[in-house]
Parts: sequence; structure tokens; C-alpha cells
Amino acid sequence: MVRFGLTVVRHGETRYNKEKILQGQGVDEPLSATGFRQADAAGSFLSNVKFTHVFSSDLLRAKQTAAAILGKNRFCKDMEIKYDARLRERKYGVAEGRPLADLKAMAKDAGEQCPSFTPSGGETLDEVRGRARDFFEFLCQLAVELEQKEHGKPGAPGRSSGTSGEQFVFPWTNHYSEAETSSEGSGSSTVLDANILVVSHGAYMRNWIGYFVSDLNCTLPENLTKSQLSSVSPNTGVSHFIIKLENENLLKPKITCVCLNQDSHLVDVGAECVASKVF
Repeated sequence: MVRFGLTVVRHGETRYNKEKILQGQGVDEPLSATGFRQADAAGSFLSNVKFTHVFSSDLLRAKQTAAAILGKNRFCKDMEIKYDARLRERKYGVAEGRPLADLKAMAKDAGEQCPSFTPSGGETLDEVRGRARDFFEFLCQLAVELEQKEHGKPGAPGRSSGTSGEQFVFPWTNHYSEAETSSEGSGSSTVLDANILVVSHGAYMRNWIGYFVSDLNCTLPENLTKSQLSSVSPNTGVSHFIIKLENENLLKPKITCVCLNQDSHLVDVGAECVASKVF
């Protein structure tokens, strides 16, 4: 069985986030001063997590966030960040660079509701989900190939011995089942074949998680409400998943959501870091 961890982080705040202006793909704003503080706080929160791979959207706000997170990491400061256009924010077409209120007005005029409304030149939700599905299948294939490569090494132990893979420590507790973790210090740990960090965007992440839940039957935390599930992540919100591939079957991954849009690291950043719903 292949098992890997997936940590997904939304980029830090930009000036347009604060001003409630849509960015999508056509507006490539840098992080604001607050956004950099948020990214540093997320990096400190994840500083003891040893990642094997880091992927980011190729838009500037995500690239800067990923770099800040790695800059705080004890193990991954020099790791290469791989930029992937499949992780870009949803494209909002003619609404990009305009206030969110304009998008809502366009939707109302069309007799539709946000976020299902697609402005002229924008991506449909199905198109965004297709990008997310394609990228996730790529990650699953990557994890399988890593496990096969490790298993093929001379003298490599099998997972049945309990020694294959690597143990990774995470900054959240009381999330894993006892069968999957052992307590070590102040974090939780589990044996994984890979541990992947992804930095992306609010609307994209909401669609990706929707795909996990509706198409792949992702197991959710018991205390998660429907409102929390449908909400856009706050800037630098952290979500973590464990993915299992029985018999290396890429078509039927078993996904467990450990935490969703976790933002406890923002408590000391300042009141101005309240979650933004603008993409």
C-alpha cells in the first residue's frame, strides 16, 4: 500500500484581497506586508514538517508564500519549488481586476448565483475541478513511483516490516487514528512514502476539496460543519490529508482529511488578518 501526506496552503493576503477585488489569473499581485507576515507565520507553524516535494501555483502571490514557508523550515530551506499552472486560481475573465460586488451583480443579471456563475472569458467550476483532478492524479502517480523505486532497492524492507517509508511529524494532534500514529513530543507522526506541500488559491482549493468529498468520498473530521466545508480558506489557511492507495490503485484513493483551513498560526499576526473571501 502507498500512503502519502498532502498539505495544502492558500497564499498570503494581497492588497486586492483586502480591497475585495478579484484577481483570478490575470491580476498577478504580490503579497502585502500582512501577506508576508501570514506566510512567515504559516512557515513557523510548519517548520518541523519534513516535506519531500513542494509544488506551487506559478502566480506571484503563491510563489512568494511557498518561498516564505520553506524559508522557515528546518529541513527544506533549499528544496526546489516546482511551479505548476494547474494550481492557478480560477480564471474570472472580464471580472478580473474588478470588485467582487461586480461579479455578484453579473451573476444576478444572468439569473445565477455565485460561485457557480461563469463570467465571459472565465472558467467553469467543472473546468477548475478538471485541473485539480489532473494534478491530484499526477501526485498519486508520483507517490506510487517513489514507493516502487524505494521497494526496488536491494535490501529494501517491505511495509509489512513496519520500517519502510519515513516517519513525519506534524504540528497538529488528536487527528489521526491510534493505528496510524504515535505520539512524539508536541506533534503527531505517521509513516509515509511521501509528504507533499502545495501552495495554491482560495476558489481553486474549495473546488479541489469539493472533488475530494463528492467524487472520492474523502473522510472528514467529525466536528466539521457544512459551512466550514463550503467556506473559502483564509489566507495561509492550512489543510492536511492522508492518501492511501491500496495495491497502487490510482482510481480508488482513500482520503482522510486531518484538518481543513486551519488558521491557529494567525492568532498573533494581527486583527487585520481576518479571513478574506476574495480570490
